[in-house]
Amino acid sequence: MSDIPTWHGTTILGVQKDGRTVVAGDGQVSMGQTVMKPNAKKVRRLGADGKVVGGFAGSTADAFTLFERLEAKLERYPGQLTRAAVELAKDWRQDRYLRRLEAMMIVADADTMLILTGTGDVLEPNDGVAAIGSGGNYALSAARALIDTDIDAEAIARKAMGIAADICVYTNNNLTVESL
Repeated sequence: MSDIPTWHGTTILGVQKDGRTVVAGDGQVSMGQTVMKPNAKKVRRLGADGKVVGGFAGSTADAFTLFERLEAKLERYPGQLTRAAVELAKDWRQDRYLRRLEAMMIVADADTMLILTGTGDVLEPNDGVAAIGSGGNYALSAARALIDTDIDAEAIARKAMGIAADICVYTNNNLTVESL
């Protein structure tokens, strides 16, 4: 067992409602019991046209490698997020280098939201809500409780992320929110 503290946490939440897609992420990066950075940007637009939004949990370098690979797949399969994600998942699962990457992603366009994992999973939530990271279960629960209310997608994401930040010590209220 290593004495090196492990990097913890983030919370990424995706919400689709009434034709709007929102991906939100907190800004906290922790190492052991120390907050190393409170304002990291873990959510960004992807692709040349910016019509895909992605957020990551896990190693930053690994996530950026995956974002670059996904952008290449999006160039190859324009307008086909699911196909690009499946192709990335195949590479991630089969490539010896990529298999060692420790990250998860939520990616979304106007119509589709997916969770991508290093085990080759490409999961599409059936209720328009997805979450990953250390505070993901808290944000997911809060968003699911709010999804059937009159609140819009962005307000749901912000409120759910606030609830996660109040519960999870590895999540803060310094949000990056991207909407489509």
